[in-house]
Amino acid sequence: MTAAEGNKRPPRLLNPASGYLTGYSYTINPYIGCVFGCSYCYVRRMPVALFRGQPWGEWIEAKGVDQNSFRREWQKALIKGPVTVFMSSATDPYQPSEYKSRLTRMILEVMVESPPEFVLVQTRSPLVLRDADLLKQLGARVRVSMTVETDLEPVRKRLTPAAPPLASRWRAIRMLREQGIPVQAAVSPLLPCSDGFAARLAEEAPRVVIDDFFRGDGSAGKRSAQLGMRERYRELGLEKLYEPRTADRFAAELCSLMPHGAVYFGQDGFLP
Repeated sequence: MTAAEGNKRPPRLLNPASGYLTGYSYTINPYIGCVFGCSYCYVRRMPVALFRGQPWGEWIEAKGVDQNSFRREWQKALIKGPVTVFMSSATDPYQPSEYKSRLTRMILEVMVESPPEFVLVQTRSPLVLRDADLLKQLGARVRVSMTVETDLEPVRKRLTPAAPPLASRWRAIRMLREQGIPVQAAVSPLLPCSDGFAARLAEEAPRVVIDDFFRGDGSAGKRSAQLGMRERYRELGLEKLYEPRTADRFAAELCSLMPHGAVYFGQDGFLP
């Protein structure tokens, strides 16, 4: 091993938040890449995906950080002041490889030792239930945001075929609620759905955030256009739904079914 290799620092997990995630101190992405590979994912248009040389969704890397290294990084952040964390902004913290690597669980274990002001766990995986013991210890300092973009499994299979089935996500929301863990459904982005989707959300989720391809991709819809989402809707015979008013109408319907303050649109629903 060379001297340079011996002095190599482990990668950081805490990155300053900015842009859409203004309001958080840091983002944490335990992984680089995402094997769920959703067709609409805005990360597909970012350098991490564009210059990899492999299709987005076909590779994943766990960041090589051990618990002691992260604990030191975490304590340094806490000394500077209140810490709020968005996990994760460019991957899913509950990748299938998390079953073995347990990297996300390690991060939560350190947070439980010295809790943050707030952490939002953004996922579409029911694997989050494995860590219910840690999430309960964080109490009101955590919120699990479970992505449920549609209630139609055929739509899920066409647009996000590698993502977990919808039934497992509904079950995760129910089980998190039963255990007293703060949870919201993230209809982000809203995909073609049934007429009963809003009613089911109102029944299953205590809090809902909605977003679409035009206000939620970080570029006023340009990234979504570059990803060919209008064409995908056309292939489904649903191009008429590809417009901002679709999400606006859905939000209005949901607001009529849920208590005041339970429905959010866009950035507000993801903030601490």
